[in-house]
Amino acid sequence: MNKQGVSVVTTARLHMGFFDLNGDLGRRFGSIGVSLNHPATELHAWHASTFTAEGPGAARAVRLAQKLAASLQLEGGMHMQLINIIPEHAGLGSGTQMALAVGLALNRLHDLGLFIRDVAMLTERGARSGIGLGTFATGGVIIDGGRGEHTVVPPVIARAEFPAGWRIILIFDHTQTGVHGDAEIAAFRNLPQFPSDAAAILCRHVLMQALPALAEQDLDAFGAAIRELQIRTGDHFAPAQGGRYASPRVTEVLSWLESAGVACFGQSSWGPTGFAVLRDEDEATSILSRLKEAFAHHESLEFMLCEGRNEGGIVSDIPEIATVV
Repeated sequence: MNKQGVSVVTTARLHMGFFDLNGDLGRRFGSIGVSLNHPATELHAWHASTFTAEGPGAARAVRLAQKLAASLQLEGGMHMQLINIIPEHAGLGSGTQMALAVGLALNRLHDLGLFIRDVAMLTERGARSGIGLGTFATGGVIIDGGRGEHTVVPPVIARAEFPAGWRIILIFDHTQTGVHGDAEIAAFRNLPQFPSDAAAILCRHVLMQALPALAEQDLDAFGAAIRELQIRTGDHFAPAQGGRYASPRVTEVLSWLESAGVACFGQSSWGPTGFAVLRDEDEATSILSRLKEAFAHHESLEFMLCEGRNEGGIVSDIPEIATVV
């Protein structure tokens, strides 16, 4: 048993789209995503007799810890201090990263020998996408292979470095949350069949356009592939989310970005958070300044400049604190 405390730091991810929602080859979904350097979830944890937490997302963290402990028949508890959390239901993978942070903290404190995949299974994460697990493990740009008949967690089938010079602008709409929970399950159940020819085209865009573009740091080609994913999957999801994008305000911003000649933009997962990928720091800061001026009248919008992250989450020991009951 680890007598020290433990710190887990894990960051948000962009889910840029699914490339096979048809599934007639025996696997469904398949997705591409990018690890971000922030926003982040940072959790500190120590041994305790019960499960307690303080800070943003405390109640959710306690529920996850109790669920894990019950599944593992674990005695004792854990006190958690949440320093920061990824915004919830914003399309940035907050639920998966919180589950991994709590599970891996518990694993480290009690020397349980669990892996990321084990925590995902025990907390029921990674039902349709393995992007969040892959970004925690290694960072970078992750491609997962979707779900087959016997899949437990969608496997990571490719990883690429996110170009160090590229920058990302996140677009938040604080008046909305993305589709999640039971509504998300219902949406996938009720949507019409995705055409097999469209899925074939998207698979080609990922394999023969997005991945080579990353290797050659060609943002125009990468952006073209992501735009094709966004258009075809966004329009497919429109009945569930009210349009190609979930937020009318974010839609305005994305239209502005298109008119400004930005090569790569879209919505992460079910949104409402949007994103734009820029060539370098200078272009990113220029676009960010123009966005803030153009959309100053929308008080609910927030813009955040960040980078891709080419390393995984961090689990480390921290000093012990006074006994927590």
